[in-house]
Amino acid sequence: KSKTPTSFFVSVRKGVRRAIMAFPMKRFLTIIITLLITVIFLPYKANSQNLNKELKKEYKVKMKEYSKGGWELFGSSRSFEVTLLKHLDKLNSNDNIKEIFGTASRVSSKSVGHQVTINDACRTYAQNAGSHVKGRVVSDLGADGEDSRNEFEHFYGAYERLVEKEIKGELVESYTICREIGKDDNGKPIFEMMTYFYVDEDAATQARIRAFENAAKESAAAQKYAENVSNFIKEGFPIEQ
Repeated sequence: KSKTPTSFFVSVRKGVRRAIMAFPMKRFLTIIITLLITVIFLPYKANSQNLNKELKKEYKVKMKEYSKGGWELFGSSRSFEVTLLKHLDKLNSNDNIKEIFGTASRVSSKSVGHQVTINDACRTYAQNAGSHVKGRVVSDLGADGEDSRNEFEHFYGAYERLVEKEIKGELVESYTICREIGKDDNGKPIFEMMTYFYVDEDAATQARIRAFENAAKESAAAQKYAENVSNFIKEGFPIEQ
């Protein structure tokens, strides 16, 4: 005797239910969890693979550039390759970490040149910080009157000097490179050097705030617009070199 469509579907539904009940629950949960993990982490894995490709590409370009330019690693027991890979990996693993470098040209002593690169990196960062604040003050506040403008100019100079001092303690040295670029009158080699640093943006912001607080003590204009200028100080900015 043939079954009606309704009784057929009822039988199928009962069969499916029995099959589900017979399926081990622990195994079922394992499959579900595995599927969820796959769905969640598959895009992350793809992005990670793309990032690794870009990292390798950047590494190859940098190593080629250094090799062609005659640059050598200075003051490190690690190989150039390992040092550069660690540096790039650090930058790519944390968006809050920024890179800044300092340079020294035509130095006869590598140790002196190394110190020059540190000072240059601090000065470069301070100049960028000062330019950012000045641009924001001019565009957003528009200092009213000649006296205010003169006061702000005095403040910018003081702020940059203090940022240069404060940021020095926040720079983390990564690596230094050098190359010989000629000889002096006595036939001794003359070098060019570069030192690369990491700077954590949170720590750098605190350094800028400390510099602002000290610089503002002697600036009536900065005190007048203290809240606005303080907000400008806390903003991040690209480091131009």
